This record gives sequence, structure tokens and C-alpha cells, in this order.
Amino acid sequence: MDYNTQRKKLALPEYGRSIHKMVDWVCTIKDRNERNRQIRAVIAVMGNMNPHLRDVNDFKHKLWDHVQIMSDFKIDIDSPYPIPTQESFNKPTHQIPYQSTPIRIRHYGRNIQMMLARMTSTNTSDAREKSLLMIANHMKKSYFTWNKEIVNDDIVMRDIEYLSGGRLKLPPNTRLAQAYNLNTNSINVAPVKNNNVNKNNNVNKNGNFGNFGNFNKGSNNNNNNNNKFKKKKK
Repeated sequence: MDYNTQRKKLALPEYGRSIHKMVDWVCTIKDRNERNRQIRAVIAVMGNMNPHLRDVNDFKHKLWDHVQIMSDFKIDIDSPYPIPTQESFNKPTHQIPYQSTPIRIRHYGRNIQMMLARMTSTNTSDAREKSLLMIANHMKKSYFTWNKEIVNDDIVMRDIEYLSGGRLKLPPNTRLAQAYNLNTNSINVAPVKNNNVNKNNNVNKNGNFGNFGNFNKGSNNNNNNNNKFKKKKK
């Protein structure tokens, strides 16, 4: 039995084993012109597997590079694009440097911490106080998304002093804007009074309650009609 585990490992499994066999077969063709003609047919089949990518820039360039990868860079063809080398694909990827400094208060995030650190190095001015007030309002909004029950201006001011190492302080009488709520735009929203909710619970003039009064009226009318019908029948 021929199992997949015993076969050659696929370089690009998304194309399947049939496409890999086609590329391997094209590599065995001795005539260069015939080899070029056959590889164009293989690339056309590869393009039909992903028709939604035909309009993407450099899509065909990618297909020609994939042919080189599936042939282990051994196929000798006339490519309309620069032929890649195995070394160009084996280059180590550039690692993205991540911030190693810990976030001191997580619900504010790292950006607030960096902005406060940047503000401590600037000179005191009116623009600095306005910027600090804007940051404080944003901190209050972030605090509200984390804890919707207690949003206190004093806590935000204390956190600013803590994150800045005591170098940034708001005036004691500063009052921040209302905490922002994603649904109601404000934390302090008065309950909406709906006068139509309890209409059916009000006592009618006839002593009936809500819809039950209408029901009783309807039943009384039916009884009167039945009595009239009995009198006529007699």
C-alpha cells in the first residue's frame, strides 16, 4: 500500500499532490520549449484554483515563485519574473521589538503611560495643562469601561500622580467630564418615564381594571344580545 506518510513531503500543501506531481513531471522534460509550454499550463491550473485572486497585484508573480518552491528550485524555465533563489526564502525573519516595560495600571493601557512619561519631560505651560486634562478625561473613560460602578475624579488624579512619579498633578478643584458610556453617552442618565406602561393597570371609571373592563363590556353586550334573541324566539 502507498500511504501519504511514505510519500514526498509537499512543499506547498494548499495546491495538493496533483499539482506537485505536474511540476515534477515538467522537470523531467528535456526540450526547453516544451517545458516552458507545459509549465504555463500548470500555472493556469494553479490560477484556476483561486480565481478570486486573479485581480490581485503580482498574483502571477507569486504563482511562478511557487513553481520554483515546489520544484525545490531545480526547474529550468524561462520565467517572466526574476527567478528566486533558495537563500532568499531562507532568510531569517525580522523580529518586531516589543515593549518590555510592564503596564503599571492595566485598564489605562500602555499608551496613557507613555504619554504621561512624555509630558513629564516638557516644560510647564497652558498647553501642557490642557493636554493633561484631556488625558485625564480619557483615563476616566477607560476606567469606566473597566468598573461601571465607581468612577471618581479623585481616583483618576491619584493615578496620574502615581504614573508620573509625582511630577504631574491636576489642580485640586478640577472636575473631569462625565464618564463616557458606549450605550448612553453618559453615566448619569435619568430613567425614562413611560406613561403608557401602566395604562392597563389604571382603574376605569366603571370600576373595572384595564383591559378587563373592555372584556367585561364585551361580555355584557353578548349577554344582552342573547336575551333579545330569546325574547324574539318566545
